[in-house]
Amino acid sequence: MRHVQPDIWETDVESPFAGLTVHAYLLTRDEGNVLFYNTGHQHEIDRMAELGGVAYQYLSHRDELGATLETIHQRFGAKLGGHRAELDDFARYRTPEILFERREMHLGNVEVIPTPGHSPGSTCFLVHSPHGKRYLFTGDTLYRGERGDWHAGFISGHNDEKDREQLAESLRLLRELEPDVVFGSAFLGDTGFQEMSPGDWAGHVDGALARLLG
Repeated sequence: MRHVQPDIWETDVESPFAGLTVHAYLLTRDEGNVLFYNTGHQHEIDRMAELGGVAYQYLSHRDELGATLETIHQRFGAKLGGHRAELDDFARYRTPEILFERREMHLGNVEVIPTPGHSPGSTCFLVHSPHGKRYLFTGDTLYRGERGDWHAGFISGHNDEKDREQLAESLRLLRELEPDVVFGSAFLGDTGFQEMSPGDWAGHVDGALARLLG
């Protein structure tokens, strides 16, 4: 794992299928570590044990489901969080102990923000770090492109026009946030996260909206 922020560790990259690359991120906390997204790397799960384990695992959407959900639960007793709209998908692997369907605060500093469009239960998470930064985990609602621009997670042939409208509304909601660091799940290029200066994020979201609706 790579230490990328004072309380954030990034797992080794994975490629579930050609053209797609992903990371997961471990947020270390005195109150219990939180894993955002999922990893299939056993050696990274071993490393998480050295960093204090995983008390909670939050998935941004159903594409992150996999067999290691049970591995992480069995090893650490991690409680799983997911959106209620995708409960049937989750049940094929593991039923979440934590279900959400509206914007709300969890665990004291993790804001859950449903952002449908990429999938019915797509959700972002805004973490208010005690180290003074705001971390935004976007899942595949927004992903980082090869040139450092951000794109909406709309897949032609998979998503329909209703999804496009929902995704646009989700992006408008995210535009109002002011994150210091943004972590996608899937990404293109050399990294899945990016630090933001004041005003950068709104410009990135405007660009993603223009490409989505253009």
